[in-house]
Amino acid sequence: MSDELTTGAMDGGQAGSSASTPLSATELDDLRSKAAKADEHWDRLLRQAADFENFKKRAARDRQEDIRYANKGLLDKLIPVLDNFEMAMAAANNAQAGNADALKTGVNMIHGQFRAALMEAGLEELDATGKPFDPNWQEAVSHQESASVPEGQVLQQLRKGYKLRDRLLRPATVIVSKKPAPEPAATT
Repeated sequence: MSDELTTGAMDGGQAGSSASTPLSATELDDLRSKAAKADEHWDRLLRQAADFENFKKRAARDRQEDIRYANKGLLDKLIPVLDNFEMAMAAANNAQAGNADALKTGVNMIHGQFRAALMEAGLEELDATGKPFDPNWQEAVSHQESASVPEGQVLQQLRKGYKLRDRLLRPATVIVSKKPAPEPAATT
């Protein structure tokens, strides 16, 4: 390309004079400077776009790793419980007949430790005994007649239900009371 650009070529031939005049050295240097700045800005834009793509990939990788290891805190709390169960089983295998109370005490302590770890992680028990039946939180497996418990109340809880904060994990399995059937009238 020639360095002899003309003003007529630059402004689309709209200049006031009919003859085209070459650009001055100052105007040509100004155009070169602006072109260099435009190239610099273009390079910066490309680098920033590449940096943003790398950031998105890194964030997606980090998110996948967070999901993969989300249960680490809970497992850190449960590992000591597992260790204690293993020690209790070893003690039970080596126990003498008189040590049954000590073993029972140890297992009760492990149960408390395990429950505390689960509750700290957000687990909540659903105790349905004596409460009105709620199909959102309970699963009825049978009905049983009862004169002492109002109809529609949970008569017996067979298995506890659990929720994690406000989300149901497992409904409580219950037996629901119903009115006793009327006794048939005696015929004489």
